[in-house]
Amino acid sequence: MGYRVYAIITAGFFTLFAAFAVRYSYGLLLPDMLSSLAISKTEAGIIYSSYFLTYTLFSPVLGLLVDRTDARFILTVSVALLSIGAYLMSLSTTVLQASLFFALAGIGHSGCWAPVVTVVMRWIGEKRRGIALSVVDLGSAVSIAFWSIMIPLIIVPHGWRTVWVILGISGFAAAGMNFFMVRSHPPVEGGTGALIGADKIPVRAAYAGILHDRRFYLIGFSYLLISFSILIPLTFLTAYATQELTVSYKFAAGLIAVIGVAGSIGKLILGHVSDRVGRVKVMMLCGVLTAAGGIGLVCAHELTWLIFFTTVFGVGYGTIWPVYAASARDLFSREYAGSIVGMWTIFHGLGSVLAPVLAGWTIDATGTYHWAFILAAASSVISMLLLFPVSQRKKSV
Repeated sequence: MGYRVYAIITAGFFTLFAAFAVRYSYGLLLPDMLSSLAISKTEAGIIYSSYFLTYTLFSPVLGLLVDRTDARFILTVSVALLSIGAYLMSLSTTVLQASLFFALAGIGHSGCWAPVVTVVMRWIGEKRRGIALSVVDLGSAVSIAFWSIMIPLIIVPHGWRTVWVILGISGFAAAGMNFFMVRSHPPVEGGTGALIGADKIPVRAAYAGILHDRRFYLIGFSYLLISFSILIPLTFLTAYATQELTVSYKFAAGLIAVIGVAGSIGKLILGHVSDRVGRVKVMMLCGVLTAAGGIGLVCAHELTWLIFFTTVFGVGYGTIWPVYAASARDLFSREYAGSIVGMWTIFHGLGSVLAPVLAGWTIDATGTYHWAFILAAASSVISMLLLFPVSQRKKSV
């Protein structure tokens, strides 16, 4: 692999680092924001939902655009919008302001996944695609682990508004990396520098080819269910550990770092395995791991077992995103990869919007977190079962 490939992988890593820092730091900042802005938990949920709403709405649009326009421009502008939204969060004083600012960040994040994986897949051959995407997606897991450690150190002396400013600045750095390091297409081998895939894809043809393939829906609904499953522990694990297992807040917050570290290991190992045995088999394994982790969290009554099952869940969580993305290019025509990943993100977004609401209602109705985690595990199992028919069919041409 040449310099440009390494540059694109590096830029992709830091793009996801910045995007997931904004996405998951909200929960770590929320306790201070609740008291400072004098808002209810329902209002706090509205702010978070605004992020996922715009993320879900704009992801298919940007996924389609990356197949038709300059990916470097899309990535640079998207990360800049994410950063502006994060910075403006530091200035918010009302629910409406925070919702609008976080919605802007959600628009930016919608251009930080499908375009990234599409560009990486263009530059990397099929035999190395899984591990390459896993390295890029490592940015998300490293970000979760890094900020779960750093934010408590920053917020105590400087407050939550300063954290949003820092997140915004780090995002602008990633935007600059995209501008200087990313190129949309590799040059034609032995050619004069013409670009592969520069032909425009008609919108109607792109969507017709995708929407008439049964596998698109099977993987899409599998993606919805695994996203639903994963967000429940990510949302409620800290509260479950402190309120129901009565462990210290420091230990409970450390479990999020465990997920980040375990996810990093899973991306590298299972991403490489997916290059050998196939994406769908690893996707199904991730369903098993997240289901086992969810059930294990219910059964764990000792700290050692709690850490163990959190690690199991983290490995499945970390691996799932890059292998789902890589399957778009493996199973379907390569010209539609960006459009497919973008449209699958609709399913991901729906699962992410529904999970906190349904899990929260389940917790309130039953008085325990157990049934919420069982719901997450059941969702993972169904997600895995939906992939069985996909594993029996060949790639579209």
